Amino acid sequence: QVQLVESGGGLVQAGGSLRLSCAASGRTFSSYARAWFRQAPGKEREFVAAITWTGGMTYYTDSVKGRFTISRDNAKNTVYLQMNSLKPDDTAIYYCAADVVYHGSSAGSYAYWGQGTQVTVSS
Repeated sequence: QVQLVESGGGLVQAGGSLRLSCAASGRTFSSYARAWFRQAPGKEREFVAAITWTGGMTYYTDSVKGRFTISRDNAKNTVYLQMNSLKPDDTAIYYCAADVVYHGSSAGSYAYWGQGTQVTVSS
């Protein structure tokens, strides 16, 4: 059974930091593109960041560039999202996704998803 499990969410004040993790099991995801999306209440799921299977290329939505960093440890089958200088607008459920192919910001194209972890940033 393939599973992606996110962790690391929580409540933080504006300007603070959190590090999200997404651990994969049931399959080796070392050759898969990995991505993070988020969904705020009443809004559609939006792309946050992605990383190619080698880690050589990373992509970010404009609103998080310079504040968030995506990375991966293929030996641990885990991808991370370091989030710094958090803002209230970053409040959302954060989901990790994986697929053989990098699909950019197209949420519907990723085959594997985690259950999400809540990030709340207070002002």
